[in-house]
Amino acid sequence: MIDKMARGIAKHPKTVLIVCLILLIPSIICYLNTFVNYDILSYLPEDLNSVQGEHILDKTFNNAASAIVVIENEDQKTAVKLKEEISEIDGVSNVMWVDNIADISIPEDMLPDDLKNVFYSKDGTATLMMVQFTQGGASESTMNAIKSIRKCMNKNMFMSGVSTIMYDTKALADAQAPLYVVIAIVLALIVLMFTLKSYVLPFVLLAALCTAVVYNMGTNIFFGQISYITQCIAAILQLGVTMDYSVFLMDRYEEERKHNDDRTMAMASAISSTFVSLAGSSLTTVFGFLALCFMSFKLGLDIGLVMAKGVLLGVITVVTFLPALILLLDDKIEKTRHKSLVPHFGKLNEFTLKHRRVIAIIFLLLIIPAYGASKSVNVYYNMDKALPSDLASIVSLHEMKDKFNMATTHFIIVSDDLPSQKLEAMEQEIENVDGITTVVAMNEYLGSAIPADMIPDDIRNICIKDGYQLMMVNTSYATATDEENAQIDTLKSIVLKYDPNGYLTGEGAMTKDLVDVTNRDFIITNIISVAAIFILIAIIFKSISIPVILVASIEIAIFINEGFSFIFGETIPFIAPTIIGCVQLGATVDYAILITSRFREELRKGLSKDEAIRKAANESDRSIFQSAMVFFVATFGVYLICDIEIVKSICGMLARGAIISAFIIICTLPPILYICEKLINKTSLNWRTMPKEKFKKSKAKIKAVKAKKSEAAK
Repeated sequence: MIDKMARGIAKHPKTVLIVCLILLIPSIICYLNTFVNYDILSYLPEDLNSVQGEHILDKTFNNAASAIVVIENEDQKTAVKLKEEISEIDGVSNVMWVDNIADISIPEDMLPDDLKNVFYSKDGTATLMMVQFTQGGASESTMNAIKSIRKCMNKNMFMSGVSTIMYDTKALADAQAPLYVVIAIVLALIVLMFTLKSYVLPFVLLAALCTAVVYNMGTNIFFGQISYITQCIAAILQLGVTMDYSVFLMDRYEEERKHNDDRTMAMASAISSTFVSLAGSSLTTVFGFLALCFMSFKLGLDIGLVMAKGVLLGVITVVTFLPALILLLDDKIEKTRHKSLVPHFGKLNEFTLKHRRVIAIIFLLLIIPAYGASKSVNVYYNMDKALPSDLASIVSLHEMKDKFNMATTHFIIVSDDLPSQKLEAMEQEIENVDGITTVVAMNEYLGSAIPADMIPDDIRNICIKDGYQLMMVNTSYATATDEENAQIDTLKSIVLKYDPNGYLTGEGAMTKDLVDVTNRDFIITNIISVAAIFILIAIIFKSISIPVILVASIEIAIFINEGFSFIFGETIPFIAPTIIGCVQLGATVDYAILITSRFREELRKGLSKDEAIRKAANESDRSIFQSAMVFFVATFGVYLICDIEIVKSICGMLARGAIISAFIIICTLPPILYICEKLINKTSLNWRTMPKEKFKKSKAKIKAVKAKKSEAAK
């Protein structure tokens, strides 16, 4: 079946090329129409109290998406005019200011203190209004509404809130994401120019890989949406982890050309051989990405599915589109041949094998400090740290905190059947919690003497609707800090004491849940990725000891990578350890598999242990170096130009991880394999001898090649 498909591709390269190019059209259209979600908190599990409360905010109060506008050094007429303009904007459901509760003709000094503390700054130079949107914070409607609101504002007006931060994130990502792909392609092209043996070949390989990237991004439409983090890093990761596959095909094609003068048959044979090897090799990378899908925080599912699909599409493109392109441009590839500048690793391998015991001891001694450093790295969860400090929404956030001592807003939802006495008691307890600056509630301002049915509907619907009552609690504590997390625990206990079915939600509560969820997720995904790849390697090599050695080699590279973040004093995004743990393991364990496979192959040919490990290392190191360099430059280029901290940090760690993994595998794995060879032989099936079936096929192939040469000579 595979041989038949390979011959069909090799015999009809123009047809294959045309089909692949035609498929780009729907892929591009689907890519442009795939919704990108900029709300990270929307990926939290549905069963959390904060998430359920957020749904009530959205469906009942139209308040899941909100923003706060701060107006400085302007009179009340300007504020009233701005409120009227904002109220008329499509996508805005409500604007709440002091005039919703009191007549603005009343002088500010005569207003109740509770009212002044909410809507006016202590120095009296600023006022704020709360804007509620009709749809979710990441929706197109809300994004357009924020854009329109900003057009109504002057230099003395500032708008902040989660939705506004999402708007700026979207603008930044939309502007920079195409640059990430361009810089990755350009840098990969430069590396390939020096490491490959043709000036045309790098363009051919990248054309095929970029085609696979477009297919992958286009087919994301079947998921309904993808996160902006996935959107920013997917193309770069796919280029980095699938570059090996195209090089494998080209190397195999050149090898087959030595035995076959017919280019078509040589390519057919190369496709067949490469497809089988890639099917196994790509599985480690796929399993690494699929481990992310087991996160209860569904951002992992988003990244995992997109990247696993990208790897599979990369393999398919390499055995279809790339062979067609190579055959059609073969003459130009041959005319531009040059010497590869990949360094030779012979002397390095001699040194490491000579000092193998010392290197093995150093390797073992590194495990504990590297692990300790990796677990000590500081992690952040609040999204404002992931953006440049000069963005409008971040500037506004600091302005709001300075003027109103308000860093975060909590939303409390309780039953509207609660007696007013209980509400007053609950509000009093909440106001006494450390860090709480203001409490905005209907009962707080109208008192218990006014019956609910006498309150005008437009005011009542702000806080009371469909059996629920809403309170907004402002705090001076920043999101994801220890102080706010302790405050949230206290608030939740107060709410549940008065209403067992109550909810505490908002950015702070959801971020605290994010901390708890992702801490569990990291442990689970790490175990799953290690176990899956361990089992896969055990099956590939039919061994118990080899997966221990190979997985341990990459795991220590991961520990060192994360440990550097601790040593350099870096604070990394919460999702980084999970992504690094799965992606670096799945993508770079191939380096270890390559050397080990070649070592086994040379042993089966009858070479001594000493000769086999030297040849395996010398032949494999060039491929590992080339692969690691492409992965490095693709991700490091994004790190250099990216302004979105969460993407910048992930790409920086992946770039560093590629180099560390390559260094560990090149320098430490050959000595360890050499030392453990006797143990490996005892714990592996057919380690030094080829299985009978493969031996017969290999012998038959050698005879066939000799027969062809004999006929050609005649």
